[in-house]
Amino acid sequence: MDTPNAAYWSQPPDTLFPQLDTTAQGLTTDQALQKLKALGLASLKPHKARAVLISFLNQFKNPLILILIFSVSVSALVGEWVDAGVVLIVIIGSTILSFVQEYNATNAVEKLLARVEIKATVLRDGKTVQVPTGSIVPGDIVHLSSGNLIPGDGVVLHTKDCYVDQAALTGETFPVEKKPGIIPETASIAERSNCLFMGTSVRSGTASVLIVHTGTQTAFGEIAQRLTLRPPETEFERGIRHFGYLLVQIILLLVLSVFAINVFAAKPPIDSLLFAIALAVGIAPEMLPVIVTVTLSAGAQSMAGNGVIVRRLNAIENFGNMDVLCTDKTGTLTEGSIQLNSSYDAQGQPSSEILLYAYLNAYLQVGMHNALDEALIASGKTLAAQAALYHLIDEIPYDFMRKRLSVIVAAPDGERHMLTKGAYESIITVCDRVLLEDGIAILDDARHEELDQRFAAWSAQGFRVLGLATDTVGQQETFEPEDERALIFRGFLLFFDPPKLDVRDTITDLATLGVQLKIITGDNPQVAQYITTQVGLTVMGTLTGKQLNGLRDEALWQIVEHTNLFVEVDPNQKERIIRALQKTGHVVGYMGDGINDAPALHVADVGISVDRAVDVAKEAADFVLLEHSLSVLRDGIIIGRKTFANTLKYIFTTTSANFGNMFSMAGLSLFLPFLPLLAKQILLNNFLSDLPGMAIASDNVDQEWIDKPHRWDVKLIRNFMIVFGLVSSVFDFLTFGVLLWLVNASQKEFRTGWFIESLLTELVIALIVRTRKPFFRSKPGRWLWWSTVVVAGLTLLLPYLPINTLFDFVPLPFTTLLLLIAITALYMIATEIVKHRFYQWMMPAAFRES
Repeated sequence: MDTPNAAYWSQPPDTLFPQLDTTAQGLTTDQALQKLKALGLASLKPHKARAVLISFLNQFKNPLILILIFSVSVSALVGEWVDAGVVLIVIIGSTILSFVQEYNATNAVEKLLARVEIKATVLRDGKTVQVPTGSIVPGDIVHLSSGNLIPGDGVVLHTKDCYVDQAALTGETFPVEKKPGIIPETASIAERSNCLFMGTSVRSGTASVLIVHTGTQTAFGEIAQRLTLRPPETEFERGIRHFGYLLVQIILLLVLSVFAINVFAAKPPIDSLLFAIALAVGIAPEMLPVIVTVTLSAGAQSMAGNGVIVRRLNAIENFGNMDVLCTDKTGTLTEGSIQLNSSYDAQGQPSSEILLYAYLNAYLQVGMHNALDEALIASGKTLAAQAALYHLIDEIPYDFMRKRLSVIVAAPDGERHMLTKGAYESIITVCDRVLLEDGIAILDDARHEELDQRFAAWSAQGFRVLGLATDTVGQQETFEPEDERALIFRGFLLFFDPPKLDVRDTITDLATLGVQLKIITGDNPQVAQYITTQVGLTVMGTLTGKQLNGLRDEALWQIVEHTNLFVEVDPNQKERIIRALQKTGHVVGYMGDGINDAPALHVADVGISVDRAVDVAKEAADFVLLEHSLSVLRDGIIIGRKTFANTLKYIFTTTSANFGNMFSMAGLSLFLPFLPLLAKQILLNNFLSDLPGMAIASDNVDQEWIDKPHRWDVKLIRNFMIVFGLVSSVFDFLTFGVLLWLVNASQKEFRTGWFIESLLTELVIALIVRTRKPFFRSKPGRWLWWSTVVVAGLTLLLPYLPINTLFDFVPLPFTTLLLLIAITALYMIATEIVKHRFYQWMMPAAFRES
C-alpha cells in the first residue's frame, strides 16, 4: 500500500510503515526503483514527454502566431486556398524553427543543471546513501541536518534541536522546532510540529523523517498547482514587457489606420484586412522569444565552460548589468583552506588540552561540519586514540543566534563535561570563571579585559579566533541551550586562511568592469581589515552590525554608498544591506554558500553560490560556481554583458528594419491602385530575415559593451526604431520611384523588386547597427556573416527559381536588379552616417552607467 491515511500526522510511525511498504530500515533499492517508476520524479515539473508537448503547444500561444492563424482562416473562408496554404506553411516553418531552437536550448541548460544537482542522505537497504532529491519516494527515510532542503512531506522519527524555516509555506517569521509525536487530525500545517514539508529547509539541528508524499502530492505542490508561482521579475524581463507595450501601441495604430484607409479607398476588404494583419506581424520581432532563449542558452553554455552553472536563464542579463558585488571574504579574498594555526590557554600559552577538547567538540558533533571543524579534525588526528576514550552523551547544535556549539561527553573517569566552542564574544558571555595557571578564578573585569586584549591582538594579525569553555555537568541525558551558562573559559583557537595570490588582479579587473566589491562578513573588524589590506582592497568605510541596528533605512541608504566593509553582521542584516543598495539604484550581486546567506541570496538581483554550498544556498542562487573564485565571476560578468548586447542587437535590427518597411508599405498603399506586397510575400520576407537573426546569439561584441554595465532603455529603442526606420523608408520610396517611373515595372515586377530591396536592406542593417563603430571596423560573428550572405544570395535568386509562382514573383531585368543593388549600397552609406550622428545625440541614454 502506498496511500496512507490523509491525516498521516495523527498516526504513529509504526502504523505508517506498513501503509508505505517500508520499515524502520528504509526501503530496499528495488522497492525504491519500482516506486520511482510508478510515481515519477519527486519534482513539481511536468514529465519530460509532457514538457516537450507543452513547449511545442506554447509556440502557438504567441499572439503573432494567433494573428497569422486568424489570417489563414479569413483566406480559407473566402476561397483563397493558395494564399491560406502559403501562410500556413510559413506558420508551421516558423513554429518548428522556434520549437527546435527552444528545445535544444532547454536541453542544454538541463544538462548543466544536472552538474549541481542537490542530493539527500537516505536509508536504502539499511545503509545511508546519497541520492538526488528527485529520486526520493514515499517510504524513504531521509537524514537531515543544518542547511538541507526537505525533499518531501513526512513525519519526523528522531530529532535533535531541529529548527526548520518554513516561511515559504506558512509565512512564519522565525524557524519552528520539530519533534516526534502525534498531532490531531484537524491541525493546520503550522500546527503540525511533527511534520516536515517539501520546499522548507533545516535551519539548525538534525532529524530523520519518513517521507509520505513527494512532488505534486505535497502541500507545497498542491499550492503550486493552484497558483502560478513565478520568481520576481528581472530588470531585463521588465524591459521586455515595456518594449511589448510600445509595440502594441504602434501595431494597433498602424493596423487600424491602414485597414480603414484602404477600405475607404475602395480596395478589396479581405485583401486589405490580410494586408493590415501582415503589417502587424511584419513590424513585430516575432522571433524575439526564441532569440532571447537561444542567446541566453548560448550564454549559459559559455558560462559553464568558464566554471559558472546558470540555474535561472533570465538572470544572465542581470549578471552582466551588475555594478555592486557583495561577498564574504572566505574563499573569495582568501584561499578558503582554513587551517588551525595554534591552540592557547587563557594566559596565551600553547595548550594540547585545549586542542583535545576542541577536537572532541568537532569530531563528536553529529550536525553539519563547517570548515573550522574540518580544520580541527585534520589537526587532531594524533589525538584519535585519546579521543576514543570519550563518549558522546548529547549535543547542543550550532545556530547563528548563539554562535556556539556544545557537546556533552563522558570522560574515561565517568565524569561528564560540557565542551563549548564558538565565536569568542559568544563564549565569553556564558562564562563566569577562567582557568589560570594557579587554578580557577572569577572572571572579573580585569581578567575579562586581559582576554579581550589577547583576542584583539591575534585578530589584528588576521587570525580567526574562537573561544573554548568547559564545565562539569550532571547525569541527565538531554541538554538545552539554556544549560550553556556559568562555564569556565579555557582558551583560544587560532585559525588562518591565507589571502589568494591573484586576488589583487581580480579586484582591479572588477573595478575596470565597473563593479564595486563590498565585503559583508560575520568576522570582527580586526580580521576583516587585515585581510582587505593584504589583498589591496582600499576600505572606504566600515560599518558593524551593532551600528547598523541603530540606523534608520534612510540613513543606511546614504551610508552603504560609501561603505565597502560590513563586519559582525547577521543574516537579516545582510538582506537589509542589499535592499539598501538596490534602493539607491544599483544592480546587486551577492555571493554566499552558508545557511545564513539564503535570505541575502533570495533578495539580491544576482544570487551566486558555489558547488559545495549547503542545499538551501544553492537552491536560492541564480548561479552556482564550480570553483570559489572571483576570477570566475569576472568571466561570467563578461559573458552576461555579451549576451545582453546580442539580445539588444536583434531588437535594434528587427524593429528599425521592420518599422521602416511596414511604414513604407502603409504609406504607399494609400497611393497605389494595388497592394505593394501580398500578405504571403510580407511573411516570407519576415521569415527569411529571421534566419540571420538567429545567428546574432553568437555574434562578436565590441569592447565598449563589456567595459561597463548597461541598462535596458525603452526610450533608446523607440528612438532607434523611428530614426533608422525612417531612413529605411526614404530608400524604400526611392525604390518605389525607380520601379514605377524609371523602369515602368508591372504590378508583379514592382512587388518582386521591392521584396528584394526591402529584404536586402534588412540584412545589411544588421551588419551596420550591430556596432557603434564604422561597420568595417567591427568583425561580425562567423554564423551571422555567412547566414547573411546565404540569405542575400537566395533573395536575389528567388524570382528566377521554379517556386517563384508560389509567391507571385517574376524574373526581373538585369538592369533593374543592378539598380536595386545600387540603392542598397547607398542605403548602407546613409545608415552608417546617421548611426554616427545618432550615437552622438543619444550617447547618455544609450550607455547609462549604473
